[in-house]
Amino acid sequence: MFETIRTAALAGATLTTGLVAGLFFAFTCAVMPGLGATDDRTLIGTMQSINRKILNGWFLGAFLGALLLLALAAALHLTRGGPALLWAIAALACYLVTFVVTVRLNVPLNDRLEAAGPVDRIGDLAEVRAWFEVAWVRWNLIRTLSSVAAFACLIGALLTRRG
Repeated sequence: MFETIRTAALAGATLTTGLVAGLFFAFTCAVMPGLGATDDRTLIGTMQSINRKILNGWFLGAFLGALLLLALAAALHLTRGGPALLWAIAALACYLVTFVVTVRLNVPLNDRLEAAGPVDRIGDLAEVRAWFEVAWVRWNLIRTLSSVAAFACLIGALLTRRG
């Protein structure tokens, strides 16, 4: 029974971390480059809308669930040791970077963008875009890399675990 729980925690951590990594990867590869090719009004209005809509159970379940399941998976592998434990700890460390960058850097930028007000009432759209876009894209790249690294480490944990 304990082995089933250990496996389920590792599989759940892998799934949720993969979902988060995929979301951030999509922003890195498609969403932000696509918005980057648009005018200031479109980028700001679209990001304000995305930032409001992403606060839902699906995203929060995956984003917070990944952290909890990673911690659980690492804890449940403590008694076994070995490579799976090391991979799980590495995954947790990488995902902690993702979590901290999101909470401390991307979310405050999103909040500041929302506080700028409705896009129709922003006086200098170019200035708002200037402080938002470059910083947000930079930090999103960091959390993309850290979440993909966490996902890769979890694959390592799955491949090296003893059943």
